[in-house]
Amino acid sequence: MREFLVKKDAFRWELSMEAEKGMRVPGFLYADNYIIEKLEEENALVQVANVACLPGIKKYSFAMPDIHWGYGFAIGGVAAFDEEDGIISPGGVGYDISCGVRLLSADLTSEEARGSLHSLTSGIFTHVPCGLGSRVAERLNRKELDNVLQEGSVWALKRGYASRDDLAATENGGCLEDADPGRVSEKAKERGKDQLGTLGSGNHFIEIQVIENVYDIEKAALLGLKRGSITVMIHCGSRGLGHQVCDDNIRAMSKVMAKYGIEVPDRQLVSVPIQSPEGRSYFGAMYSAANFAIANRQIITKRVRDVFEKIFPGRELRLVYDISHNMAHMEEHIDAKGDREKLCVHRKGATRALPPGHGSLYEPYLTTGQPVLIPGSMGTASYILTGTGRAAAECFASTCHGAGRVLSRHAARKTSDGHALRQKLEDQGISVMAGSYKTLSEETPLAYKDVDHVVDVVDRAGISCKIARLVPLAVIKG
Repeated sequence: MREFLVKKDAFRWELSMEAEKGMRVPGFLYADNYIIEKLEEENALVQVANVACLPGIKKYSFAMPDIHWGYGFAIGGVAAFDEEDGIISPGGVGYDISCGVRLLSADLTSEEARGSLHSLTSGIFTHVPCGLGSRVAERLNRKELDNVLQEGSVWALKRGYASRDDLAATENGGCLEDADPGRVSEKAKERGKDQLGTLGSGNHFIEIQVIENVYDIEKAALLGLKRGSITVMIHCGSRGLGHQVCDDNIRAMSKVMAKYGIEVPDRQLVSVPIQSPEGRSYFGAMYSAANFAIANRQIITKRVRDVFEKIFPGRELRLVYDISHNMAHMEEHIDAKGDREKLCVHRKGATRALPPGHGSLYEPYLTTGQPVLIPGSMGTASYILTGTGRAAAECFASTCHGAGRVLSRHAARKTSDGHALRQKLEDQGISVMAGSYKTLSEETPLAYKDVDHVVDVVDRAGISCKIARLVPLAVIKG
């Protein structure tokens, strides 16, 4: 595929439609030479080309600099489809529906926190169930679970787990209104009924951080951030419920795809028309799983706040923003002629980056653009950016979501020892608590691209703007 890439500028590459038979649009990659070199180690460009073959795709099949191989769509992929003749594909959302990140900001400096850091870390590790198959003691009954699927963080607000400010600082106000719990299978509900408020495993984490550097003081102030203060980042998703929703709909769509005359270059790109009964069913189930994920992060937030309040009484832990990076949304965008068009935008391992002035933004962020939260790999920096007008005009208001893997979990275990990695991080002053050393091995920083480099690409390409760099003080893993 490398021979079909044409360099447009220092950070933009176009994948020619000659790369694969059946491409309806070119591919488009945000990258520099470092990213291109990493891509050649795993041929994710094939997936970019495959997505470009899908019916109704608009403009380009996009790839962000954290791109790597995924199910059907590459992780780090963005694709928009026409409302009338386009498709919806579970592979363009992913198994962990609404996997996302939220950032909490404390009115506390790192100097004030250091003496109590171990107590804070161990308290959170104790009060937030972590790890593969982690569960809570109390199961939701079926009616209550359906309420969560319907209402997301609105349910959490009614139960005293959230504030109105929390909902305002959450994407979509904490609730996707087109959710339909009736489209979620009994098996999915069974998997999710005792997982609300749990972290899970893999690359999910809770991290206590300090703001090391601020690049835009004015915007940082509007986001309520200042150098030297403490933040808490939470990264998790919809757990077993979302995984089952994805699996159920892949199976259902596979049975009817031929009826709609849809042919795909990779069977993992199973798709149906947006307006089909199967398409509408998937939207209802996907949005329900997203509401579950949002409520999950909100319950974890409440537990983190409870621990924080015991150790630092009277200090606020304010939600800066919560955003998903595995979703498909119906959105309005402006086409090349200046006309509005309704599109289904798939972002898989990619983040919305809405520009300043966008009508759906939380009012305090109208002048900054939407906060974009980019977690690093374990032990490395994370970033806060904001959306830009260029992203809105160029790539459907999208940007990267993280560092992006370069090693599979299996390969990472071969190159890293969990015990040694933990010791190395603690020697660097980073406290680590994890459910297993296997997870630590799988999540070694060696398994990921350099997040500083990835973020630099999107910043210099102008599709999101660096605001602050955060470094870890403590990491909690499943």
